[in-house]
This record gives sequence, structure tokens and C-alpha cells, in this order.
Amino acid sequence: MRWLLAGCCGLALISLSAALQVIQKPRFYGVKPGHILIMRCSSESDKPATLQWYKADVYDQKPEERVEVKGKRFEYSNEGVNQNAFLYIRNTHREDSGVYFCKMNNDTWGSGTEVRVVRQDVTKALHFSRMKDGLIIFQGLLLAVCIAAMLLRKHTQSEKSDSVYEEPETDHIYEGLAIETCGGGLYEELSIYAQAEGAEAPWE
Repeated sequence: MRWLLAGCCGLALISLSAALQVIQKPRFYGVKPGHILIMRCSSESDKPATLQWYKADVYDQKPEERVEVKGKRFEYSNEGVNQNAFLYIRNTHREDSGVYFCKMNNDTWGSGTEVRVVRQDVTKALHFSRMKDGLIIFQGLLLAVCIAAMLLRKHTQSEKSDSVYEEPETDHIYEGLAIETCGGGLYEELSIYAQAEGAEAPWE
């Protein structure tokens, strides 16, 4: 079991060292159409090696789906002891966008270089800039309206709460409590109603 584990670790280290032998620079290019791009791929091994260049639409595209770079605008050069290989792309076009990989000895791939060729349109950029400014102003106005509505609602609620707890008026407390005078003076007729029971009333 130990020997099997050691063998697996050895194979992993060998494959890792082989992968580290290929160095590709730069990792990203962003240019306008009509420029010249230079990509470099080098091997740390002193042994002779063959280096080829391939292009993929996306970085994680399968290796067998990558297409070898060919054409009049693409040039190759190999120089140096470390097997430096250069790829030149002249007069870049928008269709040159993609990911470029170098391949050493038909088995080891480089890390890849992503290329983005973008046409700069000044009028379109100004349009997007003005649209962005307009959206920022609209958001500011909408925020101000929301704050004003919240303050107005709070003020209205406070006025309603004040009206609920308003002190009642005291002018009408004794209304309806007027004492009847029974057609005469208040104290003059009290002797009539104060006679003892059984006495004859004056009108009898």
C-alpha cells in the first residue's frame, strides 16, 4: 500500500513538473483594432522542444476543440536556449478575441493568454455616460420625494394624535341643570310643600 501511494505521488510530481516547464506571458491583452500583439511562451528545459500555438473561444474549452493559429497576420519566432517562442498578431481584428495557448512537444499546454479586441465608439460612450448621469439624478429626485412623503405622513399622524388627546371644553358642564321655580319665588313657596302629613291642602 505504501509503495502504491509513493508511486502515485511520484507520478503527480512528474506531471506537475512537466506543467511548470511551460511559462506563458502575458495572461491578458485588451487592445483596440489595428494594434500588434506579442505573446511569449518559454520552456525551462534545455532539451529541444517544439512549440505550437492554438486558439480557443473560452478558457475552459476542451483541448481537442482548440484550433491551431494560422494566417497571414500571425507570425512565429523561436529563439534562446530556453526555447522561447513568440506569437505576433499584426493588425488585430475583433475576431481575434479569444484565448491563446502554446503547446510544447504535443503534450504540455501553457497557462493561456486571453485577448480582447474592442472597438472604441466615442458617441456610444458619451450616450452611456449621459444615461448614467440621468439615472443618478432620477434616483436622487425619487429619494427626495420618498423622504418628503414620509415626513408629511409623520406630521399628519402627529396632528391626529394631538386632536385625540385635546382637553374637553368646560362651558357646557352645567347645561340642563337649571332649577325650576314652580311659578314663584324659590324660597317663598317652600312653606306650602313643608306642611305635615294629614293636613288639609289649601285648595281642599
